[in-house]
Amino acid sequence: MADAPAFTRAIAEHYDTRLGPMLFESFARDIAARLPPHSARVLEVAAGTGIVSRHLLSALAPDASLMVTDQQEGMLHVARTKVAEDARAECRQADAMSLPFPDRSFHAVVCQFGLMFFDDKAVGLREIRRVLTPDGTLLLSTWASLADNPIPRITYEAVEHAFPDDAPSFITVPFALHDQDFVTTLLHGAGFSYVRSDVVEAVCDSPSAHAAAMAMLHGSPLSIQLQERGADIRHLVDLVSARLAREGGFAPMRLPMKALVFTAQ
Repeated sequence: MADAPAFTRAIAEHYDTRLGPMLFESFARDIAARLPPHSARVLEVAAGTGIVSRHLLSALAPDASLMVTDQQEGMLHVARTKVAEDARAECRQADAMSLPFPDRSFHAVVCQFGLMFFDDKAVGLREIRRVLTPDGTLLLSTWASLADNPIPRITYEAVEHAFPDDAPSFITVPFALHDQDFVTTLLHGAGFSYVRSDVVEAVCDSPSAHAAAMAMLHGSPLSIQLQERGADIRHLVDLVSARLAREGGFAPMRLPMKALVFTAQ
């Protein structure tokens, strides 16, 4: 993973139980609903903890198959627990830069909020194009900008204020691909001739502003970067939760989030 420490198993569990319901579920349902009908063989790249995987399995036919991959074993460990009872699913550790599958293996590839972490985005997208059938479809999502996503924006502002000269880099990485034209150009360069982009908005909620702050500060490698700087994470949680409460309410806390979804063939 570029620009970030590993998702350890402990972080992956926080990510799944805290961040997942708040940030990812609505977008996971949306991207799974876009899966082309009759997709018999589907690959999920950078699947994380399997949040999208469950929705893909619900959309797939009984005789279809889903290959769930992620480079981070900590994340994949959690994903395995979600799909283990479904015979259509297989989990495999894989680097998106060098997918361990033959050419033209899959009718569809799904990658939700993963491209931002590819070490070489052009190489990764070419690999996805390689393993797709000629008429196959890539469903790819990225976040819109930090300005469009107040939950991470508020978190980043608090962290940046605490470390003005050495702010942890991780929190900005997921929001680095918010330019639709740039991502479209990447996709064309990887061999996709047709690219459509859609803006998807959702209201994300948490039981409380405090729970949301805990999710943001403990559910990603940001927590490691804060520990390395000797941060008082309890104090940061209090700061972030107070600001989230002002904008989204104390309990529950609700704020909008915005993403981009690309359909490429």
